[in-house]
Amino acid sequence: MKIALTSTGKEWSSEIDARFGRTEFIFVYDEEADSVEIIDNSAVKNEAHGAGSATAQKMYEIKPDVLITGNGPGETAAKALQKLEMKIFVDAHNLTIKEAYEKYKKGELKQL
Repeated sequence: MKIALTSTGKEWSSEIDARFGRTEFIFVYDEEADSVEIIDNSAVKNEAHGAGSATAQKMYEIKPDVLITGNGPGETAAKALQKLEMKIFVDAHNLTIKEAYEKYKKGELKQL
């Protein structure tokens, strides 16, 4: 299973980025391969509009089974992500990537 997490950094100890659209990094953990891929998403940081759509496009490229984030995607991005049929979990505020992943595995995050 491939799990994408919005992140402020590139390590398991980095915090979850509460912002889906403007997340600086997308931390992708492949459970089957036990591997991590870091997607640099910093190009959208200064976009006036369309950051959520641009990040949603990256999700289409990554094709994760699960997305874990803080606030969740905005309306436009959420509509685009529906076609991916992935599960979206939110309310991972103030958690590290590792803590958010552990809460997900225990069923302690809210699913959209």
